[in-house]
Amino acid sequence: QVQLVESGGGLVQPGGSLRLSCAVSGTAVRFNAMGWYRQAPGRQRELVASITVAASTNYPGSVEGRFTISRDNRKNTVYLQMNTLTPEDTALYSCNRAGDHHWSWGQGTQVTVSS
Repeated sequence: QVQLVESGGGLVQPGGSLRLSCAVSGTAVRFNAMGWYRQAPGRQRELVASITVAASTNYPGSVEGRFTISRDNRKNTVYLQMNTLTPEDTALYSCNRAGDHHWSWGQGTQVTVSS
């Protein structure tokens, strides 16, 4: 059974940075396309970053140039570096497989951008 444990969220001022981590067990991240998702209150979950098996990355326009997804195959962990954060980035962030077929979701990590 795949388990996902996200961490690294918190309260940050606008313009600040955070680095999120997703520790994965039960499968190897290097064999899966992985993604970071976020869900704000009253809104649908959206994919904000993905990384393929070949380590190609993709981002929607709302975060491109500010967010960077990466993975450490030895630690079996996926990261999301978030820079120049705005209040619109406030959400619960979770990781999972990229695409339509997801594992059970972890608890996520809350990111709040506020002054």
